Formats: sequence, structure tokens, C-alpha cells
Amino acid sequence: MYELLYRKFTEKIPLTDDEFTYCKTLFKPRKLRRRQYLMQEGDVCRFQAFVEKGILRSFTVDEKGAEHVLQFASEGWWIADLSSYLTGEPSLFNIEALEAADLLLIDRPSWEQLMQQLPKLEHYFRILIQNSLVATQKRLMQSLSETAEEKYIRFTQAYPDCVQRVPQHMVASYLGITRETLSRLRRNMTSSPH
Repeated sequence: MYELLYRKFTEKIPLTDDEFTYCKTLFKPRKLRRRQYLMQEGDVCRFQAFVEKGILRSFTVDEKGAEHVLQFASEGWWIADLSSYLTGEPSLFNIEALEAADLLLIDRPSWEQLMQQLPKLEHYFRILIQNSLVATQKRLMQSLSETAEEKYIRFTQAYPDCVQRVPQHMVASYLGITRETLSRLRRNMTSSPH
């Protein structure tokens, strides 16, 4: 454990062995079973989770009982409700493991301590948060203007490992389309050469 976290940190910033040894003291390993929640709607998000193994999803359920998937996070990705994490307000989302998962969790005080002790990690997390904001804005614009096929193609590019690992009804929910539309799209894309 921690090898993937080290690799992800050092893709963006240099870290000495001593610095990374210090980092590891601030993370708590956690295992989740398949279908186990890391957090439920109404909880305050206390941790950012780094996925070492497995896949999670962040989703909400509307008043009609329909699920709306906001994010998938597989190996090397981070997942949290940042709004709740930063403000201490109850979350609007659930975070659930779709497969058995090995996570590294960091709570807010440890995160603040980490960035204070190692300012280069503040730079790392700023890059992550900026990328997240850009991706969210792009996804919003795409959801308003792209066809279902364009959304699905973009999904397969952004989450290539999720295509086979995530149930299709959850992929459809993420894309904002029906299961039937997704099935038709997949059929058409496999039968017609691109």
C-alpha cells in the first residue's frame, strides 16, 4: 500500500523518502467491501479518499428515487464531497464502493498539517482542485450541448477502466441518459466502424 499514492504525488511534485514517510503517517488505510458506503447523504464528509484498489462512485438520489452518478473513482483517483469536507456542512452525496476497495483516507486537520509542513503538497492539491473545477465545468457544458453518443465517447476516454467494471445502468445515470439509449448506443458503436 502507498506505492500508487507515491507515484501520483511524484508525477506532479518531487518528494524525498523522508517527506513521503511523513505523508504516510497522516493517512489512514481503510478497506471497504463491495456495496459498502464510505459516506452517506446527510453525513459531514470527514475524509478525502485516495483509491489504491477498487472503484467507488459518488451519487445522489432524487425525490423520485432515481440515482444520479456524479463521479467514479478507480485506482489513482481521489474522491470526496469537497464542499462538505471544506465547509463542515452535511453532504448531499453518497459514496459507495462498487468493488472491494483499499483506500487511504486523510482528514481535514491532517490535510492542513500536511500542506503546512510540506508546502509542495499544497501545490499538488491546488492542481487537483483546479483540474476538478475545470472537469466539472466541461462536464456541465457537455451535458447541455452534446449528443448521447458524444457523451458516451467522452466517458470511455475519461474512464476507460470503468466501461467494463461499472454496471451499465450507473454509466447511463452518469451520462444523464436512459439504459435503453446506452444499450442502443453501444450496439450501434460495436456494429459500425469508426
